[in-house]
Amino acid sequence: MTTHPRPPTKRSPVGEALTWASRIMSVGMAMFLPAVIGGWLDERLGTEVLAAIGLVLGFLAGLTWLVRMTVGQR
Repeated sequence: MTTHPRPPTKRSPVGEALTWASRIMSVGMAMFLPAVIGGWLDERLGTEVLAAIGLVLGFLAGLTWLVRMTVGQR
């Protein structure tokens, strides 16, 4: 008796929406958390630049991640 593999099932629209919502939230956190950590380090170390550096690095990392996710979906 031969068994045939199941054809790939398409995800429901709600499943796709939840997948993209979680991806966008992850990118947002990647953009936001470095600035928060930099601000916390600024307070602890008495500096004034780490929050700004975290903001710029977080933005660049999040933007890069977002572009890579969307290009891979074509």
